Amino acid sequence: MAALSDNMKINADRLWDSLMEMAKIGPGVAGGNNRQTLTDADAEGRRLFQKWCEDAGMTMGVDQMGTMFFRREGTDSDALPVYVGSHLDTQPTGGKYDGVLGVLGALELVRSMNDLGIKTKHPIVVTNWTNEEGTRFAPAMLASGVFAGMHTQDWAYEREDAEGKKFGEELARIGWKGDEEVGARKMHAFFELHIEQGPILEAEGKEIGVVTHGQGLSWTQVTVTGKEAHTGSTPMPMRRNAGLGMARMLELVDEIAWSHKPHAVGAAGHIDVYPNSRNVIPGRVVFTVDFRSPQLEVIEDMENRFREGAQKIADDMGLGVEFEKVGGFDPVEFDESCVSAVRNAAERLGYSHMDLISGAGHDACWINRVAPTSMVMCPCVDGLSHNEAEEISKEWAEAGANVLMHAVLEKAEIVE
Repeated sequence: MAALSDNMKINADRLWDSLMEMAKIGPGVAGGNNRQTLTDADAEGRRLFQKWCEDAGMTMGVDQMGTMFFRREGTDSDALPVYVGSHLDTQPTGGKYDGVLGVLGALELVRSMNDLGIKTKHPIVVTNWTNEEGTRFAPAMLASGVFAGMHTQDWAYEREDAEGKKFGEELARIGWKGDEEVGARKMHAFFELHIEQGPILEAEGKEIGVVTHGQGLSWTQVTVTGKEAHTGSTPMPMRRNAGLGMARMLELVDEIAWSHKPHAVGAAGHIDVYPNSRNVIPGRVVFTVDFRSPQLEVIEDMENRFREGAQKIADDMGLGVEFEKVGGFDPVEFDESCVSAVRNAAERLGYSHMDLISGAGHDACWINRVAPTSMVMCPCVDGLSHNEAEEISKEWAEAGANVLMHAVLEKAEIVE
C-alpha cells in the first residue's frame, strides 16, 4: 500500500456547495428540510445524487429496499469493496446535514480521489440507505436492518405510514424499487460520517469524534384506553382520563432514565391523543417510549420497570394499557481496526479528536453486524439536530470529510 499523506484532502467548497444544492430539494418552512423517505422530494433528491455520482464515473446498483450503491472500481476486481455513506431522507422538520453530510461527504471523497489521481486496490462504494429516519415508516434504519438480516423484506414492505400507505407500494410509486437482492453485497468495511447530534464535541472543543460504541435503543408503543366524556359535565370521580394516565407514565419514564444517569436517556417523542378535542376527556392515547443506553442490561431494566409501573398506573386508574415493541437494537461496539483507521486519520491530519459513544441510532449500527464498521463525527452547533435550525460550520464539514477519506483510503489501500 502506498503511503497516505496529509496533503490528500477533499474540496471543501465543492462539498459545501453540494450540501446547499441538495437542501433546495424538500425545503422546510424554517430553513431546514422536509425530505421524508419515499416522498416525491426523496425521489428528486435521489435523482440529483445519481447524476452527481455518475458524473464522477461511478456505476449504480439499487436493491429491492431502494438503497443506492455507487461503485468506483479498484485495481483488484476480486477485492471486497469499502462501503461509505449514510442517508438522504430527513425528519419532517429536519436539518440540512443529518445523514446528508455522510452521503455527500462520501461522494466528495471520490471526486477528490479523481482530482488527485488516487487509485485503490479495493473498490469504493458510495451508499444512500433508504429510510434511516423511521419518521414516516417505523422503525428507523429500516433498509440497513433488512440488509443486516434484522427484519424480513416482506415485513418491511408492509410498514404503514400515518395515512395507511405501505412502504413497498410507496417505494414502487416513486420508481426506486431495485432488482438487487438485499444483503447480497459483501463488504470489506463500512464507514459513516455524521454530525454528532449532541453537544459533547463542541463543548470539549474537538473537531472530530472517533465513534467507538453506539447506544442501544428500545422503542415501545403504548396505547392507553379510557373513556371519552365531556370535560365540563363529568364529575372527577367518574372520569377515566387516558391523557392523565399517559402523563403519569411519562413521569415514570423520566424517573427511570434518571436512575441510570449519566449515560441512559428516556422520553416519549411520538404522542397521539384521541379525539384531541378541547372539551372531550381523552379516551385513548398512543405514545412511543424511547429508552437508550450503551449497556444492554440497563435497557432491559428500563423496559421492565416501565411496563410494570405503567401497568400499575393503568390498573389504579381503571384504564386499559397495551405495549408493543416497535423498534430497537442492542448496544454496538464498532470494529477495532476501523475505529483505529478513523483515529489514525485524525492524528495524521492534525485534527483535535476524542473517543465518543453515539447517542443516536445510525445505519452503521446495523451494518456493524455484517461487516467491520466505524463512524466519524463532527460537531453541530449547540448539539441541535432533528430541528430545522440544525447547523454546522464549513470547517467542521471539511474536517469530518477529510478524516472519512483517509480512513476509507487506509482500508481501501492506495496503489501507485
